[in-house]
Amino acid sequence: MNLQGQHFLLVVTLAAATATPAFGQAAPTAAARAGAKESAASIPDLSGIWGRWFTFEQPPSGPGPVVSRLRRPDGTMILSVVGDYTNPILRPEAAVTIKKIGEMELGGKVLPNPHNQCWPEPTPFTLSIQLGVQLIQQKDKVVLLYLSDHQVRHVRLNVPHSAQPVPSWQGESVGHYEGDTLVIDTIGQKVGPLSMIDRYGTPFSAALHVVERYRLIDGATARDLQQNHESVYFGAGRSAPPINAYGRGDIDPDPAKPGLQVEVTVDDRATFTTPWSAFVTYRRVQGIWPEAVCAENTRGAGSSWVSLVPEAAKPDF
Repeated sequence: MNLQGQHFLLVVTLAAATATPAFGQAAPTAAARAGAKESAASIPDLSGIWGRWFTFEQPPSGPGPVVSRLRRPDGTMILSVVGDYTNPILRPEAAVTIKKIGEMELGGKVLPNPHNQCWPEPTPFTLSIQLGVQLIQQKDKVVLLYLSDHQVRHVRLNVPHSAQPVPSWQGESVGHYEGDTLVIDTIGQKVGPLSMIDRYGTPFSAALHVVERYRLIDGATARDLQQNHESVYFGAGRSAPPINAYGRGDIDPDPAKPGLQVEVTVDDRATFTTPWSAFVTYRRVQGIWPEAVCAENTRGAGSSWVSLVPEAAKPDF
């Protein structure tokens, strides 16, 4: 056989080897190949930079989160860290904690929290206070980048929780897609000096279990939900003031672009009488994402009433 014939035979042999399954391995069926393509195509594109305003939105029905106890004469809520300790979701010990923190705030003492102390932010605390988030979707994980204080979360996909997760400040988050929804399940969050659910200092225990469900929604609906939420604090027909200096960027006003809605479910029977839920609504951010850098210190938010690091009772020399 001449050289040209040998070359032709080699090409044919390699092509056949590529197209033929290995011995003992069944070739994927047309249905399996179609199913794989359909599964990949059904994963929603949640990637990009999203912005919103502070605090949780109330659920349409059922138990909801702790909110500010302070109100203006017109009934609008004041954005504060004085929480409503009468919320029926709270067990007595948790209610006492929130009441005590509120009294300290009203007395002029500033509450240290993970955000103003540059500490790792637990879930769902970070959802209640961070104004900007960037989602990066990968094959085996999702990364959430929060603008302020450079908080980062890593969510492994399609794996179970560890049998005994090592407690950490952000806990162990695993996720999967259910149709058009990204579901993130978090356990194993460490309990420490700044372990709290929200800006009101609502505590949690080692039993805390948080589930987040991310899905795209109609852009006009997202706009309306954000405006309704802000009107609770600023009055009907009014929006939150610009907060770009704090770190969010400009919300894209185009209602043709979809929004991102997160439903958060919280269960911690040591702190709450019942599981409860809350919502967060994001819209696309346009322009440059501004920086928001935190200046770490060892005292509680500039106040001397609490120390966050060990201190000696007296000098060594």
